Amino acid sequence: MSTTSVANSNGKSPATASKPSRGARVAGWADERLGLATAAKKNLRKVFPDHWSFMLGEIALWSFVVLLLTGVFLTLWFRPSMAEVQYFGTYEQLRGLHMSEAFKSTVDISFDVRGGLLMRQMHHWAAMLFLASMFVHMMRVFLTGAFRKPREVNWVIGCVLILLGILEGFTGYSLPDDLLSGTGLRIADGIVKATPVLGSYMSFFIFGGEFPGDAIIARFYVAHILLLPALILALIAAHMLLLVYHKHTQWPGPGRTEENVVGYPMLPVYMAKAGGFFFIVFGWCAFMGGLMTINPVWKYGPYDPTKVTAGSQPDWYMGVAEGASRIMPPLETYWFNNTWTWSIVIPTMVITMLMLVTMILWPFLEAWVTGDKREHHLLQRPRNAPTRTAFLVAMMTLYGLLWIGGGNDVLAVVFNLNLNHITWFLRIAVFIIPVIAFIVTKRWCISLQRHDNEVLLHGYETGIIMRSAEGGHAERHLPIDEGKAYTLTARDRDEVYDPESDTDANGVAAPDSRSSRLRAKLSRAMFADNVQKPTAAELEEAHHHAEHEHELEAGLDHAADGHQFDGRHEVEGEELRPKH
Repeated sequence: MSTTSVANSNGKSPATASKPSRGARVAGWADERLGLATAAKKNLRKVFPDHWSFMLGEIALWSFVVLLLTGVFLTLWFRPSMAEVQYFGTYEQLRGLHMSEAFKSTVDISFDVRGGLLMRQMHHWAAMLFLASMFVHMMRVFLTGAFRKPREVNWVIGCVLILLGILEGFTGYSLPDDLLSGTGLRIADGIVKATPVLGSYMSFFIFGGEFPGDAIIARFYVAHILLLPALILALIAAHMLLLVYHKHTQWPGPGRTEENVVGYPMLPVYMAKAGGFFFIVFGWCAFMGGLMTINPVWKYGPYDPTKVTAGSQPDWYMGVAEGASRIMPPLETYWFNNTWTWSIVIPTMVITMLMLVTMILWPFLEAWVTGDKREHHLLQRPRNAPTRTAFLVAMMTLYGLLWIGGGNDVLAVVFNLNLNHITWFLRIAVFIIPVIAFIVTKRWCISLQRHDNEVLLHGYETGIIMRSAEGGHAERHLPIDEGKAYTLTARDRDEVYDPESDTDANGVAAPDSRSSRLRAKLSRAMFADNVQKPTAAELEEAHHHAEHEHELEAGLDHAADGHQFDGRHEVEGEELRPKH
């Protein structure tokens, strides 16, 4: 073989471009007209922060996908009709009973359609997971201040999504036309009829006549599979588009500012993680649907307006309205030839809508009180917004108490308690316990703020006690690393609004107004007790003081070399530790 050789790839004719394939020509044609490649390149390189709390929104998204997949399967066999038929199917206990086609088809799906019961239960569990993850996701957004400018609209969209999710769950829960869901429909009819002036007209319009009518299942079916999912899909799309437009929020830390996003790109890292997370959510829904029974309608039987299921409970997301109506004392007035049933109107309409409206308006209220018009892309630690965090805990406490009220009869039976005692306890507790929770949470957050300042100024506690030559004792502190110090100081100082300080360009005080006084009161209530982060001068002074202390401690350590033990602890000048 020759010692020299020439690569056989070196030809004498110039290279020519090969003819593009048919798929490449189609892609090029579409890109020239739609700009798909440019848009895809930009979005596939989008960076997403890496933190576990951001997955809460993904759980809601993927559980909604599971809902769509299982819902399509169920629509193939479900018959949304209230026409009466007689059952002669597989389930022996129901044979010969008269029931609606809706209930019969639900039982057939559960026992006669291959995989039907699994799909039904996966669908129901995914609905529970969808609403629960939305609630927790919104709580995370609220606690961290992610709703601040420019994301107020996205916050409103999220609140509306929760409302639509509850309506979607209620309509789907009512479709089987079993005795339990029929009891819920009866309660809904009572709430509608309690609406002043228009109640009876609204009930006749919804049910197509006197309750239960013969049209409500078909109407709920259209709303459940068409109207509400379309609205939810549209709002999810708007939510995601605004998320991309505003970019993702991130936790404060080294290298993270209001102007950038630190994380992993969409392709390939985040897309792989999101795809894997979808299969995890799908797997959990399949696991629960296969092993955990939910909504066994065959045990309840078909709906009969003359019967009520003992111990009937709604799905958890309806527990607030249910509990509020159960603990509300009876109260009615006769006014303008109409009976106003306040014991139904106040708990089911006023209280629930007040809670929803308060959450929707909170970002705008907080922006008005603070006067903050800046954009915020860094999240707040919950402890650094004590009033907001305490308010959410109070709302959660109220929610839990009302939830307990929705099961007061079951609690009385299971724990052998007096039903009236439970009801009266909850009537008083809803006014007292949330206030206590608010105060405790706010003081807790303020104490954590104070602890953060101690760590910044003096370092972290080592648990090592030093004894000086004079006999004094002090704990050794070591400085924290720069990354943690950056994270602890990456927050704004809270400013209490003072209407007297409002002056124009000429130094003339602005006229006082009722709104400015209200704003000043709210500002003092929200921020006056907060512990502000140390100033640069305080940090510099603490740094020099810490260096001096470390020099002294090093000298004591050096002087203590060779000293003997006193039997229990090391002696003067050394670290005070138990002798082993």
